Amino acid sequence: MDADSDAKVGFRPLYVQVREELKRHLSSGRWQPGAMLPSEHELARELGVSQGTVRKALDELTADRILVRRQGRGTFVAEFEESRILFQFFRLRPNAGERLFPVSRIRRRPSGPATATEGAALRIEPGTKVWRIARQRLHGPNVILWETIAVPADRFAGFEDVAEFPNIYQLYAHRWGITITSASEQLRAVSADKTDADELGCPVGSPLLRIERVAFDINKVPVEYRDSRCRTDQMYYSSDLT
Repeated sequence: MDADSDAKVGFRPLYVQVREELKRHLSSGRWQPGAMLPSEHELARELGVSQGTVRKALDELTADRILVRRQGRGTFVAEFEESRILFQFFRLRPNAGERLFPVSRIRRRPSGPATATEGAALRIEPGTKVWRIARQRLHGPNVILWETIAVPADRFAGFEDVAEFPNIYQLYAHRWGITITSASEQLRAVSADKTDADELGCPVGSPLLRIERVAFDINKVPVEYRDSRCRTDQMYYSSDLT
């Protein structure tokens, strides 16, 4: 990289190139979740740019919640233990009472060839092997949703051996070095069928919220497809528009 310049190089500002270079280091596993990055001075020297350029790239990665700045300590790779990140991807709130991060209960592990829907969402050929889990989510003592999660088998070696999924995005990061940085969701109203009723403990025909989510890694590659069915008598979906 050209040193000490923020001018456009190849039609991209230098800080954007630095940001993408740092993302490559993150996705390669050089810095694991919770790890502290080198100082701005060290990164600037390594990349051959100014500290101001590095700072601007770090600011963007922090705004995207990929990094976390800690006053007086440094810049760290974000971890999913932090409540602000936990709730970034869990948007359901109870009608009353304290908001809790839900407990998971595994119901089935129906792995096999990707369906057409899974293939399209994950950008893989239908029939490609995927790992799946079907699980209930509990808020306190109440089952509030059930969902099926599918991930490409070739990116998650050993997924079938994992017994517990208390925080699945944390697991992705720590075991496979895959950090979820964004997700796209589609919401629609549906009626509970027999399976929904059995999993959620509600009458057949009850109104449910269906959420289909595709989660993306740091390079915007889809790594998870999730189909969730949520009870609407106990919870509501919250989205802050800013």
